[in-house]
Amino acid sequence: MIRAGDADATSSVPVASRTILAACCIVFLWQLTAGPWGDLATRALGFTPAFFFAGGADDPRLAWTPFAVPLVSYLFLHAGWLHLAGNMLYLWAFGADVEESLGQPGFIVFYLLCGIAAAMAQALPDTTSTVTMIGASGAVSGVLGAFLVLHPRAELAAIVPPFFWIDLVRLPAWVVLVAWFAVQVALEFTAPQAGGGVAFRAHIGGFLAGMLLAPIVLLVSGRRRTRLSRADGSLLR
Repeated sequence: MIRAGDADATSSVPVASRTILAACCIVFLWQLTAGPWGDLATRALGFTPAFFFAGGADDPRLAWTPFAVPLVSYLFLHAGWLHLAGNMLYLWAFGADVEESLGQPGFIVFYLLCGIAAAMAQALPDTTSTVTMIGASGAVSGVLGAFLVLHPRAELAAIVPPFFWIDLVRLPAWVVLVAWFAVQVALEFTAPQAGGGVAFRAHIGGFLAGMLLAPIVLLVSGRRRTRLSRADGSLLR
């Protein structure tokens, strides 16, 4: 599912979401050029449940950051071009509208909290796991959850291949996003070993956190909910 953003849908430049996007791209370029040191730093800055719940890693090569730092730093690391591109496309497409609703400071706090919630959702069922999680998908899932709450009736164009043809349909955002969430739940609970390293629990936790936190951030910041002016982009599924 890819949503193409609409330049007319927001009235301000989404500085916060675009800065986060740029930071992820810069960090990924560093990962590519840092060689073995980059691999080691990725392991240290990624979120590993066993290290976090033990208060840090035993290996001194991985213990040079405070044990809680990976709760945030893992969001800026990615495993490959496709991993980065998928997350950044979602952030580019949905982040601007959510940021306009929450404001720039509110969006930054919201994004990081969703990322932390996603990490906890992935880790709590197995706090001894030594699998390191990286990627922005948990926080970006929170952005999708916020979009569902803030703009449920926004009309999206979706390309759907039902059988042997491709059809273009227009659907409310809530239909598409609820369907996306249902797929994440189904993949986690029906085939947890078939995800190919995808942290579906993080997607689920981030999405639910986004739905819960968006109204809270609106309330605390005193901002009013913004509305999209018209049909705003397209979805490819």
